Amino acid sequence: MEKTNNCCPRLKGQVAILTGGGQGLGAALAHRLAQEGAKVVVGDINLDTATAVASELPEGIGVQVDVSDSDQCAKMAQAALDKYGRIDLLVVNAAILIAKPILEFTTNEWKKVVDVNLVGYFNCVQSVLPAMFNQGAGVVVQINSKSGKKGSAKNSAYAASKFGGVGLTQSLALELAEQNIRVNSVCPGNMLDSPLWVNSLYAQYAANQGITKEEVRQKYLDQVPMKRGCTYEDVANVMVFLASDQSSYMTGQAINVTGGQEMR
Repeated sequence: MEKTNNCCPRLKGQVAILTGGGQGLGAALAHRLAQEGAKVVVGDINLDTATAVASELPEGIGVQVDVSDSDQCAKMAQAALDKYGRIDLLVVNAAILIAKPILEFTTNEWKKVVDVNLVGYFNCVQSVLPAMFNQGAGVVVQINSKSGKKGSAKNSAYAASKFGGVGLTQSLALELAEQNIRVNSVCPGNMLDSPLWVNSLYAQYAANQGITKEEVRQKYLDQVPMKRGCTYEDVANVMVFLASDQSSYMTGQAINVTGGQEMR
């Protein structure tokens, strides 16, 4: 897939809600949506970062939202309608990761991951459906993970939440097809050079696995046939494709973006 074509933006005039848009991958996806012509409602649990990202876009607003709270999701959808009058696209990106051996997890920690990653996905979709029903069309793209296709040792909460996300994507796709609403997931591989990995995951995985952070990086790099980590652009390319009319005959799919690491 090509990079952004500014001459022919594929999402021109669309209104997109993006969760987890205040930093990292989410911020990159917000900028890409804007480059493709969308007006972007940037949702994040941190209002300051959401507002900062939105201020960098040609047309955008920042909204504070904890996706595990259905009332806050409803307010986010209403903010989009109040500002732009419609909702064409929902990109569910907000997620958390807590990695621990199963005996070290507390029930509350495990539930928190599921509440954000899976219940939050449900809450966000439910909040935008009335607008999409009224319009007679809409698109949902969930940012999932390769962990939604394959179990992950000492990472059970995250993998379980992402497996559930694929099931929710397929179920919603079946339920909403007759309403002209498409639902798909993107399943990225490891973003080995992203702030999440550099600032957090290398240390978490090194502690869990009893190896150095350098060894963690090499371990995960060695698992990728294409021998590089996933990038924000890799994910954004597929997100835009799934959001656009170029994928008008696709729904209920969970697309791997893993450099060949996961092929199922």
